[in-house]
Amino acid sequence: MDEEYDVIVLGTGLKECILSGLLSVDRLKVLHMDRNDYYGGAAASLNLNQLWQKFKGGEKPPAFLGSSKEYNVDMVPKFMMANGALVRVLIHTDVTKYLLFKAVDGSYVYKQGKVYKVPANDVEALKSPLMGLFEKRRARKFFIFVQNYEEEDAKTHEGMNLRTVTTKELFDKFGLDVNTIDFVGHSLALHRDDRFLSEPAYDTVKRVKLYAESMARFQGGSPYIYPLYGLGELPQGFARLSAVYGGTYMLAKPECKVEFDEMGQVRGVTSEGETAKAKKVVCDPSYLPNKVKKVGKVVRAICFMSHPIPNTSDSDSVQIILPQKQLGRRSDMYVFCCSHSHNVAPKGKYIAFVSAEVETENPEAELEPGLALLGHVDEKIIDMYDMYEPVNDSSLDNCFISKVPATYQSSMETTLV
Repeated sequence: MDEEYDVIVLGTGLKECILSGLLSVDRLKVLHMDRNDYYGGAAASLNLNQLWQKFKGGEKPPAFLGSSKEYNVDMVPKFMMANGALVRVLIHTDVTKYLLFKAVDGSYVYKQGKVYKVPANDVEALKSPLMGLFEKRRARKFFIFVQNYEEEDAKTHEGMNLRTVTTKELFDKFGLDVNTIDFVGHSLALHRDDRFLSEPAYDTVKRVKLYAESMARFQGGSPYIYPLYGLGELPQGFARLSAVYGGTYMLAKPECKVEFDEMGQVRGVTSEGETAKAKKVVCDPSYLPNKVKKVGKVVRAICFMSHPIPNTSDSDSVQIILPQKQLGRRSDMYVFCCSHSHNVAPKGKYIAFVSAEVETENPEAELEPGLALLGHVDEKIIDMYDMYEPVNDSSLDNCFISKVPATYQSSMETTLV
């Protein structure tokens, strides 16, 4: 360990493993360390025994839930856009040879106490019960505009510069009502609050295009895909990529202390009396707590069921977005459900997460609208954790710190940066 590297990566979360793999492919000398003896960090996949040990101490999981080893419960479960950036990285780096993926069955949105399938193009918009007849026509025109839009082709802009026109102004041009704006902004573009309405429309149009393109890629019931055996396979896939290109991995390395020189710049990492030298460090917030700030708290319910979520066409895997306005909240709530179809639970068992950013003094009660959609729950675990983001200037100290992953965001595309 007492040698020099181009980059030292601390933590084996998904972002850290992606960077480790890509840096190694770029022929940089990479040392990757983790205080844990397993991959994934805060985003690891746990079996049933590990999950009960983490959240319920010495208790054993109920026998009726089945075999522990048949569970792969993601601590930060997120579906992946089938045509998104992460999938392109997986294909480009050939990490797909380590993983198997399957389409997700359904994508739904919550409105006035009920769930509806999310329309993703002009044809589905015409069939959707979310809108009345005249609103469907307006929505269809909007979807056609989005599908045809190309930034390089001025003929598709309809006289608008989406880099300067706000999203609200774009919606107003097509006469979309509040409910349509709600599901387009939150269920297609996957914004978690309404700040996007005052921001340039280009980002929202790009997100909606990605949703539609991802829907078309596999002709499934949603734009999402998910790895068999859960997201915990992703960090390991990129770890293998790094190793193939010469990256060095060290798990179970306690007290990884980042060392700085007199100018405040990184000079290495010390663990167990040995110091590895490097001029750059990539890490999750837990390794440099004095260089991050708390930006919120997430509350989530991890639920075990013996049936699919009602009113989702018996989908074995599904996402439901509960937009903030429907709940009188400042941010959205998300329901994630997966099952034996993706090899994350025994046959006949379903795992559902209900997640939201904490906004009140009674966080568990905030989850009630999402929990009410699940039907009977066999077992439930309530968990909360803090979210952090970096406050340092990486150009000065050469420390590149990721954000704590947030389970209340719905897709990997929203959390890769």
